[in-house]
Amino acid sequence: MARYTGPQTKIARKFGEAIFGDDKSFEKRNYPPGQHGLAKKRGKKSEYAIQLMEKQKAKYTYGILEKQFRNLYKQAAAARGVTGEVLIQLCESRLDNVVFRMGIAPSRRAARQVVSHRHITVNGEVVNIPSYQLKPGDKVAVREKSKTLEIIERSLSNSSAVYEWITWNPETLEGTFVNVPQRLQVPENIKEQLIVELYNK
Repeated sequence: MARYTGPQTKIARKFGEAIFGDDKSFEKRNYPPGQHGLAKKRGKKSEYAIQLMEKQKAKYTYGILEKQFRNLYKQAAAARGVTGEVLIQLCESRLDNVVFRMGIAPSRRAARQVVSHRHITVNGEVVNIPSYQLKPGDKVAVREKSKTLEIIERSLSNSSAVYEWITWNPETLEGTFVNVPQRLQVPENIKEQLIVELYNK
């Protein structure tokens, strides 16, 4: 399956929350898409459907395809700690996600593009793999030639979010992935235990 490139509001409406960030269109139409979206009586979802929905929400939130997501789950299941929490931590440690968190790009979709187009360095070396897993202490910076890119300048000027596990220097356009975040620090509304239950069926 190819990566979804359609309207993000439609996906947000499917899950009933603005999973891609502030969305004025979603606020106006915060009910499911389709001709039955406003119907009050909707059939009760099965346990499997609820678990599948949660997995899809996580995949759309982080912009990860099924094969990649399954591999992340296997990695999380083999690691020490609570599998669901480790899964979220692996998603948060991806380079495209950290570029988004640092405010270098306005969305994870844009962050993937910024990384793929070789605008980002990790510890001084250009890295163009969005799924690159960062380790605590890694330095993430905007490449010298890319510091005047309009999308980056505009995103940084509009960014105000602060995360405890990331530092950012607006003068040098460089930040540090200080440590892997604890689950409570990650603001995403994902019930990861449902995903674990789905994969364990």
